Amino acid sequence: MAESWASSPAVRASMRGNRRRDTKPELAVRKLVHGAGLRYRVDLAPLDTHRRHRADLVFTRAKVAVFVDGCYWHGCPEHHRQPAVNSDYWAAKVSGNRSRDARVTALLADAGWTVLRFWEHEDAAEVAVAIIAAVRGGESA
Repeated sequence: MAESWASSPAVRASMRGNRRRDTKPELAVRKLVHGAGLRYRVDLAPLDTHRRHRADLVFTRAKVAVFVDGCYWHGCPEHHRQPAVNSDYWAAKVSGNRSRDARVTALLADAGWTVLRFWEHEDAAEVAVAIIAAVRGGESA
């Protein structure tokens, strides 16, 4: 068996316990958007040809894909702090995540989607207002 990327079994268990979906910031945004009467799909790949690129909220009719990015995993310029242990691994990991985020954003935009990206620390009410405006602005009357 290959050696683990984690510095200890406890770190590995902690990292494996992190959620891919239904995080607290995501749930807060979803609650507000749902309360405004909008319906969406959760943890869905907007493009059938790229199923690994999953958005947190997807408004299929309006073609709006929303990502609520975690400050640690996506390298938030305001909050991300490089760990002292396994720093080379984590620097490459976060850099790779950021590159993938840019590729996914470009891919979706090229396919006619509106892509909204927010940081987990952003105010959920402000995020919801931006999402509602994008979805309602993109709907045909």
